[in-house]
Amino acid sequence: MPGTDAVCVLIPTLDEAATIGDVVSDFREAGFEDVLVVDGGSDDGTVASASEAGARVVTQSGAGKGQAVREAVRDHVEAGYVLMLDGDGTYRAEDAAAVLEPLREDEADHVIGNRFADMRPGAMTALNRVGNRLINGAFAAIHGESFGDILSGYRAFTRESFERMHLTADGFGIETEMAVECAKRDIPTAVVPITYLPRPSGSNTNLHPFRDGGIILLELYRRAKTNNPLFYFGSIGTVSSITGVVIAAYVGVEWVTRGISHEVLAVVAAFAILVGVQLLMFGVLADLILSLHRERLREDG
Repeated sequence: MPGTDAVCVLIPTLDEAATIGDVVSDFREAGFEDVLVVDGGSDDGTVASASEAGARVVTQSGAGKGQAVREAVRDHVEAGYVLMLDGDGTYRAEDAAAVLEPLREDEADHVIGNRFADMRPGAMTALNRVGNRLINGAFAAIHGESFGDILSGYRAFTRESFERMHLTADGFGIETEMAVECAKRDIPTAVVPITYLPRPSGSNTNLHPFRDGGIILLELYRRAKTNNPLFYFGSIGTVSSITGVVIAAYVGVEWVTRGISHEVLAVVAAFAILVGVQLLMFGVLADLILSLHRERLREDG
């Protein structure tokens, strides 16, 4: 793998005092000298625990995991390789070599650790498992790639590939954005099996399944606008067209069976069908333009 002196272990944290000390110690013992903890304003002793364990600690200027990662790579990381993970004790330092291996072999510029390969009992609730499967399935359907576990927080990437990405998410959507950017920009991506452990007792999660899951799904859909415009505009157009057809059918039945005309509803139905068809046509055109653009980029490359 890349020499440990060429790797920055990046750990964004918020109130992880119960686990961060052990996490930093594990990676330091594994030979990683540059362990960077970016703290989001913890008030439970996280900063002191990380510092005592040997980490370099900085406080982010904003809020949220996404903002912390972007700021860290931009202002505080000098190494050519970044190994990113959460500070909650669910990831193992023993898996670092496997996660970094595709970078060493020049097989990938971005590596995702697949938690489902070895998920220990109690590591993820049934609800979170269903949510993860749904999000991964939606990603594959929308963006045409299957990365297995796009929400995994254990990743490795080259600094250069990270700088190619256009990332804007401030919260937990950062992992989703990175996966989308890898698919969109054809960044070579590898998926490797890792072990996912239960959170140690006494530590609390900062994840809100319904809220964060909804944000992630919306982000997947929003990003489809530039990566899969046929799906994005086509889905809206299909919904609009079906709505118009249903309203038109109701108006027709009412007029035939009861002699009641619904002029306003008829106008709404016609408008919905017209908009839907136009959106479908726009989606096809946008997809064609995008395909030609990608083909041009491949030829220029």
